[in-house]
Formats: sequence, structure tokens, C-alpha cells
Amino acid sequence: MRTLAKLIVFVICTTFANAQDNQGQTITVNIDNVVSNTGKVVFSLHTAETFMKGQGIQNVESKIKDGKVSITFKNVIPGEYAILVLHDENENNRMDFEGNGMPKENYATSNNVMNFGPPQFGESKFKVTSEDIQLKIRF
Repeated sequence: MRTLAKLIVFVICTTFANAQDNQGQTITVNIDNVVSNTGKVVFSLHTAETFMKGQGIQNVESKIKDGKVSITFKNVIPGEYAILVLHDENENNRMDFEGNGMPKENYATSNNVMNFGPPQFGESKFKVTSEDIQLKIRF
């Protein structure tokens, strides 16, 4: 009887622990056109409130292999988000600019928006619902 009670407690605790780990969806992002293997690629997941205002709600970086990177944001609750991506070639953890204000390093956003100005949340946003998402972003 004690063995059965211990087994039941173990199953309940294991189920509860697994439920705590899965509080949202997974967003997997792939990039296959990084111009060089130098540096790293930094990804930031943003809401409308954090977009272009600093760190995202989740931030992940990856080394580059053969011009490709793949990362995963985990436990993303349903809502609207946008992703900002920077190829930080010199690994100084910031975007570098030319004297005229143009970026020296490649960057991209979700939805692969190409602008001649700063990225906009409205053009880059996507919805997270009840299913995992896979995105392909291009520089």
C-alpha cells in the first residue's frame, strides 16, 4: 500500500512539474543567409511595449555555422509579438552605425519587412495562439 501511495504522489508531482514547464508555445526561428560566420546572431522577442526600446521579453543568441542559425523561444504565452534580429559581427552586444547613421551590421525583423527606416511593430508582428510556430527570417 505504501508503494502505491508513493507511486501516486510521484505521478502527481511529475505531472505538475511537466505542466509548469509548458506554460506557453514554442517559436523556432531559422535564418539561412547570414553573410559570414564571424560573430553571433542575437534574437529578441518583443511585445508592442518593448519593441525598439531595449531588451525583449526573451533574448537568445547563437553562433553561426555555414551561414545558418536556429534558435527557440520557449513558453511564449498567446499574444502579438515581433522579433528583432542582429548579426553582431564584432560581438560588442550592440548595433554599430556608420557616420551617416546607417547600420554597419545586418539586421532583420519577423515578417521579413524591408524598410528604409527603423522597423515598426505593426509591420513585424505575428500572433501566437495555441500552436507552436516556425519562422524563417532573412537578412
